[in-house]
Amino acid sequence: MSKPAQEPASKGPANKKRPPASGLEFIGPLVSSVEETPDPISTVIKGQIPSWVTGSFLRNGPGKFEFGESKFTHWFDGMALMHRFHIKDGQVTYSSRFLHSDSYVQNAENNRIVVSEFGTLATPDPCKNIFARFFSRFQIPKATDNAGVSFVKYKGDFYVSTETNFMRRIDPVSLETKEKVDWSKYIAINAATAHPHYDSEGATYNLGNSYGRKGFFYHILRVPPGEGTNDVADLSGAEILCSIPASNPRKPSYYHSFVMSENYIVFIEQPIQLDLLKFMLYRVAGKSFNKVMSWNPDLETIFYVADRRTGQLIKTKYYSSAMFTLHQINAYEDNGYLIMDMCCGDDGSVIGDFTMENLRQAPGEELDKFFNTLCTNLPRRYVLPLDVMEEELSDHNLINLPYTTASAVKTTTGVFLTHEDLFNDDLLQYGGLEFPQINYTFYNARPYRYFYACGFGHLFGDSLLKMDLEGKKLKVWRHVGLFPSEPVFVPAPDAKDEDDGVVMSVVITPREKKSSFLLVLDAKTFTELGRAEVPVDIPYGTHGLFNEMS
Repeated sequence: MSKPAQEPASKGPANKKRPPASGLEFIGPLVSSVEETPDPISTVIKGQIPSWVTGSFLRNGPGKFEFGESKFTHWFDGMALMHRFHIKDGQVTYSSRFLHSDSYVQNAENNRIVVSEFGTLATPDPCKNIFARFFSRFQIPKATDNAGVSFVKYKGDFYVSTETNFMRRIDPVSLETKEKVDWSKYIAINAATAHPHYDSEGATYNLGNSYGRKGFFYHILRVPPGEGTNDVADLSGAEILCSIPASNPRKPSYYHSFVMSENYIVFIEQPIQLDLLKFMLYRVAGKSFNKVMSWNPDLETIFYVADRRTGQLIKTKYYSSAMFTLHQINAYEDNGYLIMDMCCGDDGSVIGDFTMENLRQAPGEELDKFFNTLCTNLPRRYVLPLDVMEEELSDHNLINLPYTTASAVKTTTGVFLTHEDLFNDDLLQYGGLEFPQINYTFYNARPYRYFYACGFGHLFGDSLLKMDLEGKKLKVWRHVGLFPSEPVFVPAPDAKDEDDGVVMSVVITPREKKSSFLLVLDAKTFTELGRAEVPVDIPYGTHGLFNEMS
């Protein structure tokens, strides 16, 4: 995975950063524990929510950050809190429930943190004698089932998921926690992502991994279509389409999502590495899981391309300079090319920086300084030529598409990719972007024009953005002191254009308690249609979806 001896002289666009920020406000209340609201409550409607919007906006994210005197040290570790905004006839009710995971139940019963999470290592029971506490450090902790990242669907059933091999099935109406689902009971993997993709036939695709005597492998997974039941979780028929050996089996790549077009799936092996030896010993050393991850900018990024139906890998090696990505925007094919749009950065160490200590810093010079050291995530386009001939000339751009400046150059070791920036400099004043969403129902894996995201002018999103790829033009919703979460697009029932519909986001503020609201924007004009004000506190969340059926 080290860089090849010969690499094209052109490195593409210079890396860009947002302008330095100053005077950032305190956001501690966004990452404070709240109470659940299990019974639906009414909201106050301001403006007007279109009557055609009917269903439930489901959200996930951390909502409890301590048990007794023990506190979680990383934002990712907070106990999962599920939210439901039920919308009908222009009215909205709100409810929330903590996920009753094994982790949550055990922590609550002991009134302290007894299950290790991404950035928090559970300490030995102080009631045990010194020898029992010592030897407990040599036990490899079980993976958490605190599934606080996203809502996902398999065979019509709803689950909440994280990045371990455990999910929880959820009732999308009551938010009741149902059975725990272990991927390894269905298929030989040790983990799966919280960001699957769905095809038009109803199948679900995901990415997992396994490790053992034969090494470390990344696996492309497929769960066949099916109809959800109210009785039991069903991942039967799950299969591994493709297995990819890690370039360095002792230090495999961390990944959060993957790319899928109509005919291909792309796994991106990026230079954020997990040290497996440290992973086996990290409890002994008294370190949390995030401490075994490292960013290695001297390594290249490799793109593995597999046929979505056969699982066959394309033999061509595609690679680029080091980059870091969490979320795909969209991918599609055009005249023998695979176009991949993603949110990318140049420093993968940012994942470990979202500690509670950093997020709860008081306003002032230190908070500004910390934020200004973080990388700026920006939208990029990579283009892969799918048919590369052996006799193809080196040092020659293989891409012949009129609408992109991305390049692909054959080298002695493969095809080197240089990205195109999918933005103009005006994006930088909003801090770059993350949490991208598209009109997924009708434009996923197809040519598209628009995407929506959070602008990150602070540690959390402080604006909502609409990007028009024709001219890379921005529309912006931004109000000082308001922090919107991931936007979700809902198409209008009579939509004629790609952006006919609404964009929804949960907006909170650290300035006032019980002042959160569900924001509904006209997706075409990106102006506010209405909001549903919620009379309870809501913490900053992660991912979710809109379900028309509930």
